[in-house]
Amino acid sequence: MVGDVATHDHDHDHHDHDHESAPAHFGAPERVSVGKYVTINYTLRTNGQIRHIRSAVWGDEPLEYQHGSGRLLPALERALEGRAAGDRFEVTLPPEEAYGERDKALQQRVPAETFGGVDQIEPGMCFLAHSDDERRVENVIVTEVDEDNGYVVVDTNHPLAGMTLEFEGSIVAVRDTPTPAGHQHIDPTIASMGDGLALAAAQATVDSRRKRSDELSEPSAPGAVDENGNT
Repeated sequence: MVGDVATHDHDHDHHDHDHESAPAHFGAPERVSVGKYVTINYTLRTNGQIRHIRSAVWGDEPLEYQHGSGRLLPALERALEGRAAGDRFEVTLPPEEAYGERDKALQQRVPAETFGGVDQIEPGMCFLAHSDDERRVENVIVTEVDEDNGYVVVDTNHPLAGMTLEFEGSIVAVRDTPTPAGHQHIDPTIASMGDGLALAAAQATVDSRRKRSDELSEPSAPGAVDENGNT
Protein backbone atom coordinates (compact mmCIF):
# COMPACT_ATOMS: atom_id res chain seq x y z
CA MET A 1 0.00 0.00 0.00
CA VAL A 2 2.80 2.40 0.87
CA GLY A 3 4.53 1.53 -2.39
CA ASP A 4 1.43 2.39 -4.36
CA VAL A 5 1.17 5.82 -2.71
CA ALA A 6 4.84 6.58 -3.35
CA THR A 7 4.48 5.66 -7.02
CA HIS A 8 1.44 7.92 -7.36
CA ASP A 9 3.26 10.87 -5.72
CA HIS A 10 6.19 10.43 -8.10
CA ASP A 11 3.97 10.44 -11.18
CA HIS A 12 2.08 13.52 -9.97
CA ASP A 13 5.26 15.50 -9.29
CA HIS A 14 6.60 14.62 -12.72
CA HIS A 15 3.37 15.83 -14.35
CA ASP A 16 3.55 19.19 -12.51
CA HIS A 17 7.14 19.66 -13.58
CA ASP A 18 6.26 19.15 -17.24
CA HIS A 19 3.37 21.58 -16.96
CA GLU A 20 5.47 24.34 -15.41
CA SER A 21 8.26 24.08 -17.98
CA ALA A 22 5.99 24.13 -21.05
CA PRO A 23 6.61 27.39 -22.99
CA ALA A 24 3.75 29.78 -23.70
CA HIS A 25 2.51 29.71 -27.30
CA PHE A 26 2.28 32.95 -29.29
CA GLY A 27 1.10 33.34 -32.87
CA ALA A 28 3.60 34.38 -35.51
CA PRO A 29 3.51 38.12 -36.38
CA GLU A 30 1.75 39.26 -39.53
CA ARG A 31 4.29 39.84 -42.29
CA VAL A 32 4.20 42.06 -45.35
CA SER A 33 2.82 40.12 -48.30
CA VAL A 34 0.48 40.65 -51.25
CA GLY A 35 -2.95 41.85 -50.13
CA LYS A 36 -1.87 42.98 -46.64
CA TYR A 37 -2.51 46.56 -45.50
CA VAL A 38 0.84 47.96 -44.40
CA THR A 39 1.44 51.12 -42.39
CA ILE A 40 4.88 52.75 -42.49
CA ASN A 41 6.77 55.80 -41.29
CA TYR A 42 9.63 56.86 -43.54
CA THR A 43 12.10 59.53 -44.58
CA LEU A 44 13.02 59.95 -48.25
CA ARG A 45 16.36 61.53 -49.19
CA THR A 46 17.93 62.36 -52.54
CA ASN A 47 21.60 63.38 -52.68
CA GLY A 48 21.60 63.46 -48.89
CA GLN A 49 18.80 66.04 -48.78
CA ILE A 50 15.47 65.24 -47.13
CA ARG A 51 12.65 65.34 -49.70
CA HIS A 52 9.71 63.91 -47.77
CA ILE A 53 9.00 62.73 -44.20
CA ARG A 54 6.21 60.70 -42.65
CA SER A 55 7.12 60.59 -38.97
CA ALA A 56 5.22 60.53 -35.68
CA VAL A 57 7.96 62.82 -34.31
CA TRP A 58 6.53 65.59 -36.50
CA GLY A 59 2.93 64.62 -35.84
CA ASP A 60 2.45 63.05 -39.25
CA GLU A 61 0.01 60.24 -39.89
CA PRO A 62 1.88 57.15 -41.17
CA LEU A 63 1.37 56.07 -44.76
CA GLU A 64 -0.95 53.09 -45.25
CA TYR A 65 -1.04 51.14 -48.50
CA GLN A 66 -2.14 47.74 -49.77
CA HIS A 67 0.90 45.65 -50.62
CA GLY A 68 0.95 44.59 -54.26
CA SER A 69 -1.61 47.19 -55.38
CA GLY A 70 0.96 49.24 -57.28
CA ARG A 71 0.77 52.26 -55.01
CA LEU A 72 4.47 52.03 -54.14
CA LEU A 73 7.43 51.56 -56.42
CA PRO A 74 7.79 47.83 -57.22
CA ALA A 75 11.42 47.77 -56.03
CA LEU A 76 10.43 49.33 -52.70
CA GLU A 77 7.62 46.80 -52.26
CA ARG A 78 10.08 43.95 -52.90
CA ALA A 79 12.39 45.35 -50.20
CA LEU A 80 9.53 45.45 -47.65
CA GLU A 81 8.30 41.93 -48.46
CA GLY A 82 8.36 39.59 -45.45
CA ARG A 83 8.92 42.29 -42.83
CA ALA A 84 6.81 42.61 -39.67
CA ALA A 85 5.62 45.43 -37.41
CA GLY A 86 8.57 46.96 -35.57
CA ASP A 87 11.10 46.15 -38.29
CA ARG A 88 13.24 49.02 -39.55
CA PHE A 89 14.36 49.33 -43.15
CA GLU A 90 16.91 51.18 -45.25
CA VAL A 91 16.43 50.93 -49.01
CA THR A 92 18.41 52.64 -51.77
CA LEU A 93 16.88 52.70 -55.26
CA PRO A 94 18.90 53.85 -58.31
CA PRO A 95 16.99 55.78 -61.00
CA GLU A 96 16.35 52.65 -63.08
CA GLU A 97 14.45 51.11 -60.13
CA ALA A 98 12.67 54.35 -59.25
CA TYR A 99 11.44 56.95 -61.75
CA GLY A 100 13.97 56.43 -64.53
CA GLU A 101 16.43 58.86 -66.05
CA ARG A 102 15.34 62.31 -67.15
CA ASP A 103 14.01 62.39 -70.71
CA LYS A 104 14.72 65.63 -72.60
CA ALA A 105 11.87 64.80 -74.97
CA LEU A 106 9.48 65.50 -72.10
CA GLN A 107 10.53 69.16 -72.03
CA GLN A 108 8.58 71.54 -74.25
CA ARG A 109 7.83 75.18 -74.90
CA VAL A 110 4.30 76.41 -74.30
CA PRO A 111 2.76 79.88 -74.68
CA ALA A 112 2.88 81.94 -71.50
CA GLU A 113 -0.88 82.53 -71.73
CA THR A 114 -1.31 78.82 -70.96
CA PHE A 115 -0.79 79.88 -67.34
CA GLY A 116 -3.44 82.59 -67.43
CA GLY A 117 -4.59 83.53 -63.95
CA VAL A 118 -1.17 83.09 -62.37
CA ASP A 119 0.34 86.50 -61.55
CA GLN A 120 4.01 85.56 -61.79
CA ILE A 121 5.49 82.47 -63.46
CA GLU A 122 8.94 81.56 -62.14
CA PRO A 123 11.36 78.65 -62.74
CA GLY A 124 10.85 75.90 -60.16
CA MET A 125 7.09 76.32 -59.90
CA CYS A 126 5.16 73.06 -60.11
CA PHE A 127 1.66 72.51 -61.48
CA LEU A 128 -0.70 69.55 -61.76
CA ALA A 129 -1.99 69.17 -65.31
CA HIS A 130 -4.09 66.67 -67.24
CA SER A 131 -2.36 64.58 -69.88
CA ASP A 132 -3.37 65.00 -73.53
CA ASP A 133 -5.79 62.08 -73.30
CA GLU A 134 -7.30 63.47 -70.06
CA ARG A 135 -6.81 60.07 -68.40
CA ARG A 136 -4.11 60.95 -65.89
CA VAL A 137 -2.59 63.85 -63.98
CA GLU A 138 1.03 64.84 -64.53
CA ASN A 139 3.52 66.96 -62.62
CA VAL A 140 4.56 69.94 -64.75
CA ILE A 141 7.63 71.87 -63.60
CA VAL A 142 8.54 75.26 -65.02
CA THR A 143 12.25 75.27 -65.94
CA GLU A 144 12.53 78.50 -67.96
CA VAL A 145 10.50 81.66 -68.48
CA ASP A 146 11.10 83.91 -71.52
CA GLU A 147 8.92 86.95 -70.97
CA ASP A 148 10.26 88.81 -74.00
CA ASN A 149 9.20 86.07 -76.41
CA GLY A 150 6.15 85.02 -74.43
CA TYR A 151 6.91 81.35 -73.82
CA VAL A 152 7.57 79.03 -70.91
CA VAL A 153 9.63 75.83 -70.91
CA VAL A 154 7.97 73.06 -68.91
CA ASP A 155 9.21 69.61 -67.91
CA THR A 156 6.81 66.67 -67.45
CA ASN A 157 9.44 64.28 -66.15
CA HIS A 158 8.60 62.96 -62.68
CA PRO A 159 10.11 65.38 -60.11
CA LEU A 160 12.28 62.51 -58.81
CA ALA A 161 13.41 61.28 -62.24
CA GLY A 162 17.17 60.81 -62.53
CA MET A 163 17.60 60.66 -58.76
CA THR A 164 18.75 57.89 -56.44
CA LEU A 165 16.14 57.50 -53.71
CA GLU A 166 17.19 56.68 -50.15
CA PHE A 167 14.40 55.42 -47.90
CA GLU A 168 14.74 54.94 -44.15
CA GLY A 169 11.83 54.02 -41.91
CA SER A 170 9.91 51.42 -39.96
CA ILE A 171 6.91 49.14 -40.30
CA VAL A 172 4.17 50.38 -37.96
CA ALA A 173 1.56 47.69 -38.59
CA VAL A 174 0.59 44.86 -40.94
CA ARG A 175 -3.15 44.06 -41.16
CA ASP A 176 -5.62 42.04 -43.18
CA THR A 177 -8.01 44.99 -43.45
CA PRO A 178 -7.43 48.75 -43.76
CA THR A 179 -7.81 51.14 -40.84
CA PRO A 180 -10.66 53.68 -41.09
CA ALA A 181 -8.12 56.51 -41.47
CA GLY A 182 -6.18 54.66 -44.16
CA HIS A 183 -9.38 53.90 -46.10
CA GLN A 184 -10.46 57.53 -46.42
CA HIS A 185 -11.81 58.85 -49.72
CA ILE A 186 -9.16 60.09 -52.14
CA ASP A 187 -9.89 62.44 -55.01
CA PRO A 188 -9.98 60.16 -58.10
CA THR A 189 -8.10 62.76 -60.15
CA ILE A 190 -5.23 62.69 -57.66
CA ALA A 191 -5.41 58.91 -57.34
CA SER A 192 -4.80 58.62 -61.09
CA MET A 193 -1.27 59.88 -60.47
CA GLY A 194 -0.49 56.30 -59.49
CA ASP A 195 2.41 55.87 -57.11
CA GLY A 196 2.22 56.62 -53.41
CA LEU A 197 4.90 59.31 -53.37
CA ALA A 198 3.19 61.37 -56.05
CA LEU A 199 -0.16 60.75 -54.38
CA ALA A 200 1.11 61.96 -50.99
CA ALA A 201 2.67 65.08 -52.52
CA ALA A 202 -0.45 65.88 -54.52
CA GLN A 203 -2.76 65.39 -51.55
CA ALA A 204 -0.56 67.68 -49.43
CA THR A 205 -0.74 70.32 -52.18
CA VAL A 206 -4.53 70.14 -52.35
CA ASP A 207 -4.86 70.31 -48.54
CA SER A 208 -2.54 73.32 -48.46
CA ARG A 209 -4.56 75.14 -51.13
CA ARG A 210 -7.82 74.44 -49.31
CA LYS A 211 -6.35 75.81 -46.09
CA ARG A 212 -5.16 78.96 -47.83
CA SER A 213 -8.52 79.50 -49.54
CA ASP A 214 -10.16 79.45 -46.10
CA GLU A 215 -7.66 81.97 -44.73
CA LEU A 216 -7.58 84.40 -47.66
CA SER A 217 -10.52 86.41 -48.86
CA GLU A 218 -9.40 85.84 -52.45
CA PRO A 219 -8.11 82.32 -53.21
CA SER A 220 -4.81 81.85 -55.01
CA ALA A 221 -4.61 80.48 -58.56
CA PRO A 222 -5.41 76.76 -58.55
CA GLY A 223 -2.60 74.31 -59.02
CA ALA A 224 0.38 76.62 -58.42
CA VAL A 225 3.00 75.26 -56.03
CA ASP A 226 6.74 75.68 -55.85
CA GLU A 227 9.30 72.87 -56.24
CA ASN A 228 8.99 72.03 -52.52
CA GLY A 229 5.24 71.54 -52.75
CA ASN A 230 4.37 74.87 -51.09
CA THR A 231 1.73 77.21 -52.47
